[in-house]
Amino acid sequence: MRSLYAESLLEEFFARFRTGTPSVLMLDYDGTLAPFQTHPDDAGPYHGVPEMLESLIEAGTRVVLVSGRRAREVRTLLGLRHAVEIWGSHGVERLQTNGKYWVVPLPHVAQQCIRVALEQVKSMGLQAAAEQKPGSVALHWRGLDASTAAQARHLAFGEWKTIAIQCGMTLLLFDGGVELRVTHPNKGDAVLAVCRESDPETLLAYLGDDVSDEDAFRALRGRGLTVLVRQEYCLSQAEIWLKPPQELHQFLRTWLTASGGVPCSTSH
Repeated sequence: MRSLYAESLLEEFFARFRTGTPSVLMLDYDGTLAPFQTHPDDAGPYHGVPEMLESLIEAGTRVVLVSGRRAREVRTLLGLRHAVEIWGSHGVERLQTNGKYWVVPLPHVAQQCIRVALEQVKSMGLQAAAEQKPGSVALHWRGLDASTAAQARHLAFGEWKTIAIQCGMTLLLFDGGVELRVTHPNKGDAVLAVCRESDPETLLAYLGDDVSDEDAFRALRGRGLTVLVRQEYCLSQAEIWLKPPQELHQFLRTWLTASGGVPCSTSH
């Protein structure tokens, strides 16, 4: 933990746990619960994380995933036995534990702009690097040869930047690519929705790793604990920095113990 006040903040937070105290743990997926991979489909969670989340759910914590990925994709990669709530595509999708699923309708102008961006991808022959999601289109250059990656960056920071400005959309740089997406809803909107559904005494925390999670950190500031989870520190609105996977495991074990659960082993 790399904050001067990390230990005192965590002690104060976990000291508030009492028998029956409601708690909500919100987590990003890529970079937070899973290391980045050249191929996104290979991004399985850190060892022991699914088991820890299972134990937290069984101990009564409401676990909510908030990811830039599609909601059902996160569910498949995480592979939990228990149904878990997932906000996908930066909050555009919501998959509830009872299986109910909905997508926020997109403004017509956003739909048109995404179509234009996809046409540009096709004209440059970059279809294999592109990914369309509800509310966005992304270009992934991790693992591409230098020439193709340069083409993708040129498109992203040229034509797509213009589209973002003209259409009131967001151009989001992430680890290994860039995403052109609607500005709202975002992860902060998802966090605010969870807060509205929670009792005032509910203990809340959000764990994330990159720029898109800053919306969530800002939304939760003053209402719950905000935690940056990444190998290298970056300037963030989060109160605490944890380095995965060891410090992530430690945090989850402490949460589980404070909520009355029994920690499981995360060793190989």
